[in-house]
Amino acid sequence: MLRTLLYALLCLSLIPALMLGWNRIQFERAQQVTALTLDMPTLRDQAIATGKTEDELLQDYRALGVNGLAIYEDLVKDRIERGELMVQGGYSILSLYPNAPVKPNWVYYRSLQPGSAEDLAQRYVLKSEEVTFNGQKWIGFPMDLAAFPAGPNLPELEKRKAEGWIISYRPWNHPAVKNPGQYLPKVPVLIFNGLNIYGYDDPASLQEYGQSIKQSGAAVSLIEFTEQKGVPELARELPAVRVFSLSREYQVTLTPEDFASKVVLAARERNMQVLYIRPFNRISDTEKMLKKIMAGLDRAGFELGAPTPEDYQPNTLLRILSCIGPVAALVLVALSYPLRWLGVLAAVGALGLAVVTAGPSWGAMALLAAMVFPALGFLLQRKTPWDWLRATSISFMGVFFLTGIGTSRLGMLGIEPFAGVSLTLLMPVALYLGSLMPNQDIRKTLKDLYNTKIQLGDLAVAGIGLVVLALVFLRRGNDTGVGASNAEIEIRQLVQDSMIRPRFKEMIAHPAALLGLTGFFPQYITIALMLVGVIGQASLVNTFEHFHTPLLISLLRAVNGVAFGLVTGLIMIPVVRFIIKWFGQYRENRDKGQVQA
Repeated sequence: MLRTLLYALLCLSLIPALMLGWNRIQFERAQQVTALTLDMPTLRDQAIATGKTEDELLQDYRALGVNGLAIYEDLVKDRIERGELMVQGGYSILSLYPNAPVKPNWVYYRSLQPGSAEDLAQRYVLKSEEVTFNGQKWIGFPMDLAAFPAGPNLPELEKRKAEGWIISYRPWNHPAVKNPGQYLPKVPVLIFNGLNIYGYDDPASLQEYGQSIKQSGAAVSLIEFTEQKGVPELARELPAVRVFSLSREYQVTLTPEDFASKVVLAARERNMQVLYIRPFNRISDTEKMLKKIMAGLDRAGFELGAPTPEDYQPNTLLRILSCIGPVAALVLVALSYPLRWLGVLAAVGALGLAVVTAGPSWGAMALLAAMVFPALGFLLQRKTPWDWLRATSISFMGVFFLTGIGTSRLGMLGIEPFAGVSLTLLMPVALYLGSLMPNQDIRKTLKDLYNTKIQLGDLAVAGIGLVVLALVFLRRGNDTGVGASNAEIEIRQLVQDSMIRPRFKEMIAHPAALLGLTGFFPQYITIALMLVGVIGQASLVNTFEHFHTPLLISLLRAVNGVAFGLVTGLIMIPVVRFIIKWFGQYRENRDKGQVQA
């Protein structure tokens, strides 16, 4: 009766979880708009190297799909190069005008465009002095300001806006600038330079800077795999977009095709709203890159346009109702153990770990779903290969509870990663192992294990299993200590250009579970295969813990892994049956003396 009630609660609570999943899919579909943004300093370098003007290159690249420009904040040296300022060192001035009232080790600036030098005196906290000699007014500073931020080049910004470009403005951070927020232009996107931004180490200053950004109407940018101190704090309160960008030094090591593949992958599988690109040295290579990017974006259903800040807000009532599912599954886990007290201990332990790891939050219930559902299917029944389908279906139920409960705006931005990724791989295995304990005195079980005879083959299989488990654990998450082999990287590249590639762990683990459920093997091998199978189910659910990946992409990845695993397993079962039968006949003939030992 209790089990029937739990099954009913599980199915009923799946309805709000599915509704949340559908809402998220609809939201993410609306987000498939990106700005293909060109780095202006690199474009200028290309223009100089090729003898073309910036406008000529922009016109050519716009015809190939580029719709955004990244324009950097001026440095003082930029204004000098444009002829707005003149600069002289104190020693140089004294060599020409010995009686000039200047300090030898200071640097002096004169306005060639009215107000340019005076602006510097107002912009920085540095000491300055105004001197006049030879009928000219100069502003002096105790150091060279060439690399100091000097505000936006407003004429260029207005020109590019009028031409219809989506502008990403790139401000610099320098401690000498007074109130840098007052110099922010009206642009759609801010992409900060450097590894920290103004006010990152002072909450009051950061809040003041955030207010200036809010007034400018710009969205702040989160550059993937780049930690910029202060930006995540701003993104919690302000509109934010995600940016894909590779460093100039790394991009030049790639072919145009490889770089384009990475750009398309970022849009398709990580929903990047700004795709930041730099021209290659040769115009032909840049054109080749752009053509492949546009073809890939078109296949993925992306449109070019102004980036849309993430603002996903799941329905609170639906999340509350969805929480019933993981709790019901947890009770089913406890009831499935032969040793009832051990089942209760496992359930309480899993709940406690979830709360301790993620805190009393939505994240705790999402973590609980990720720990429980991958093991639940095999805990309920594991007699025939068809039970693998039941277990996989139950894991997919866990997927919708995890995403429905756990998805949030900050998670989709990558600011709050899923808490407890390691537990989602380890706990399903631990829960499955606990269910193997027979319903007898624990002392007898330990004695039986102690007296079990171990052969060299057993040790070899156990060693292989431990290596596989260690590799899976070390390869968890996005940033791991164990990299993929060159062969695996090449296969991934080939597969990801044509489809949503499944995870390699699942391509191995699903066939292992199917073989483990055949009953072909001794118990210890069956247990080992089933443990690998549980890892496959955990990996399936783990795929959906990356909330910055669109839900449909994760579903396709999981379905592809299941399909590949099922086909592989169905092929391997008759092959393994034949091999076992062949060895059995060999042993039988050898025992009869028909085969030389």
